[in-house]
Amino acid sequence: MSDKPVIKIGLIGFGVVGQGVLKHFNRNRIPLEARLGASLVIHRVAVRDLKKKRTVQISATQLTDDAMALATDPEIDIVCELMGGTDLAKKLTLAALKEGKIVVSANKALICESGEEIFRAARKNGGHFFFEASVGGGIPIIKVIREGLIANRFKLIYGILNGTCNYILSRMDSERLPLEDILEEARQLGYMEADESLDLDGWDTAHKAVILAFLAHGKWMPLKDVPVTGIRHITLEDIQWADELGYKIKLLGIITRDFKTRRVFVRVRPTLILRKKLLAGVDDAYNAVSLTGDVAGTTVLIGRGAGQDATASAVISDITDAVTALLGVPPPKFSEADMESYEEIGKRSRIASLEEAFGEFYLRLTVLDQPGVLAELTSIMATHCISVASMLQQPAKKENTSNVVLTTHTCNERRIQNAVHDLEAHKHVLEAPLLLHIANFED
Repeated sequence: MSDKPVIKIGLIGFGVVGQGVLKHFNRNRIPLEARLGASLVIHRVAVRDLKKKRTVQISATQLTDDAMALATDPEIDIVCELMGGTDLAKKLTLAALKEGKIVVSANKALICESGEEIFRAARKNGGHFFFEASVGGGIPIIKVIREGLIANRFKLIYGILNGTCNYILSRMDSERLPLEDILEEARQLGYMEADESLDLDGWDTAHKAVILAFLAHGKWMPLKDVPVTGIRHITLEDIQWADELGYKIKLLGIITRDFKTRRVFVRVRPTLILRKKLLAGVDDAYNAVSLTGDVAGTTVLIGRGAGQDATASAVISDITDAVTALLGVPPPKFSEADMESYEEIGKRSRIASLEEAFGEFYLRLTVLDQPGVLAELTSIMATHCISVASMLQQPAKKENTSNVVLTTHTCNERRIQNAVHDLEAHKHVLEAPLLLHIANFED
């Protein structure tokens, strides 16, 4: 009989990610056990529908439809919350932490909204909370910030944080296909969230960017303070115009910090990034993150960011860290002194106002094609003290209409947002303006 300790694991949620975790766990269990010095058992799996057919086979005796019973089961050492959503997931997570358990989560929306409360619950009850799978798919970005680059202060972090959007935009660029034609294939590949607006409208990226901002700067950024634009309204014309200007369009989460003022700003927008930049060449369902630190300089990480396998890899990585913690090796965690150190870092940071956040911008307008319209548009920009760097104009699909693309010199977020508001209200502007960021990063 083996004298190895037995670690029992429970999975809450058995969708795409949960099935991926079980598949790869079963495939790699023996070498994992040899490395960790423990026997690992998937003890129970909580599902909504016990009768639903699944791709990955599992014994009926392992299934339960009582997620709370699993979360509080005294036999289970590690609870993996893989169900998604926020309300029930939060209740289950806090219940497990109250019992002093280790919780592993891939739930970026939950962490973004309730991370501070969750970390405090882990601290209070002696548990741990691991969340590598919440950001970056197969990229170990959280470990890199918390461990590998811990000596650094970061003036700039930006990245492709949503593999689904990157897959869509890269195919639009390489094959000149409209977004609608690519969506169905993304669904079939399992890239799309159940709520597709999380991908297409930028909220998935925003959740991840908020988590990275906390890790880097100790400050939780309310989503209301994050300008968020998704890719839903990107057209082939935008792809082509960006190409003419020497850019590719990528959906980026961007986190900046000014060390003098201590201000931190987070934005999520489709962004024009110079084609010569490394991240501009990251295509398909890959994620990439660039971190510019004051000690190490710029570090870039690239890896698969969408789909079952990338997320399952990160979850299993967290499970191994959890096992290590149970065997007596304290991991980097958000409890005790570690949580206090993040609170102290946060005191030295502040959220930047829209007046303090600067950038260059791409603005597309669909307007009536008649004399004087362009002069009126540029007059509105001038009213808001925004300098126009370039202007392109082409006929739009509807008769007697034109698409006008303006790029700006540097201005602050407040001015450009106010200008967009006034332009949208102009009688000759026919559709909502599309505002993109232009990322002329120095790194």
